[in-house]
Amino acid sequence: MSNKPIILASRSPRRREILTLAGISHTVLTAPADESSVKYIPHHPADYVTAEAVLKNDAVVKTAPENSIVLSADTIVYDPVTDTVLGKPKDRDHAFAMLKSLSGRMHQVITGVCITDTAAGKRDSFAVTTDVYFRDLSGEEILTYIDTAKPYDKAGAYGIQEGACIFVSRIDGDYYNVVGLPICEVYVRLHDVIERIEKKE
Repeated sequence: MSNKPIILASRSPRRREILTLAGISHTVLTAPADESSVKYIPHHPADYVTAEAVLKNDAVVKTAPENSIVLSADTIVYDPVTDTVLGKPKDRDHAFAMLKSLSGRMHQVITGVCITDTAAGKRDSFAVTTDVYFRDLSGEEILTYIDTAKPYDKAGAYGIQEGACIFVSRIDGDYYNVVGLPICEVYVRLHDVIERIEKKE
């Protein structure tokens, strides 16, 4: 896609898999970032998750190779009824409570993305939202999923690409956004950044 190195500022194996599936060559580089420094403003989940992505991007840009493109992302599950952001569950009980709260209704998965051209010092940040509908879930189904899957590294305590696929009756929007990276929009934005760089050269 580009002669310039594309750096993924994330350890997420799912994001790596999506980029690879899209044929986007990349390497991984991460750096510590104080995510608690980003404060949630009520009813503005997209702004919040985009700020998280920018924070992670800025941390990696400091140590990234010159003349590279840094891509970062952060994904949250958001309940628009209660204005609640669901991150990764702390333990089994927390995971159960999260999934029970999503049972039988719609929630949103929002991914914030930041792309930085390190040579120009320019960045593009945005968020993509997908509406996800869960069917009614029994307590037994939730416990079975929690005990057989690995929900603890996933926002909202579930992975649509894994066992939780049987929970989802419908989605409106980008499926890959629910997995962790809205690849269609990322590809378009990366292409725009690369095109701008090549015109300068």
